[in-house]
Amino acid sequence: MDYKIFKIINQLAGRYSILDMLMILVSNKVRYLFAFVLMSMWFQGHSYRKVIRYALISAAFTLLIDMLIQCFYFKPRPFIKHRVGILIPSKMNSAFLSKHTLLATAVATSIFLRERVLGSVMWGISLLTGFSRIWVGHHYPSDIVRSLFIGSLTSIIVEKVFGSLKIMNRKSKKYYAQIRK
Repeated sequence: MDYKIFKIINQLAGRYSILDMLMILVSNKVRYLFAFVLMSMWFQGHSYRKVIRYALISAAFTLLIDMLIQCFYFKPRPFIKHRVGILIPSKMNSAFLSKHTLLATAVATSIFLRERVLGSVMWGISLLTGFSRIWVGHHYPSDIVRSLFIGSLTSIIVEKVFGSLKIMNRKSKKYYAQIRK
């Protein structure tokens, strides 16, 4: 089933040069858009800086999760096992998770948890990133779905853990202030 869905999407690669260029652009360069959005948020004020910190922490944790999985599990990329249309060169590492999609989703979810409109747009771009990775022949759909899930889950956990630490820190400061009086 995974290969069938992959084949439906990937067989379109090479047929429409404008779509091919768009998918290659999204697949290779969308990280710069995410960096630009984070930098512009940084200059918009203090309230956005927490979002950026959480997004960077989430991205770091997703990379750590990806590295750990890569150490223990290898899944061949589609172009290794099958004859597929590949638009851009790729590493021969595991296809189990799409690092591009993981990072995009982690950042997009972190933004979405605080800024719904911008986060929704970024999430749409994350989905497009995952789709482009299938289009160019680098990942199966299941790799993308897993990456979307893990990237989102990591961001939600970071938000909950660091948010609750902030609350505990405020409460402890309040109690400490009462004790000092």
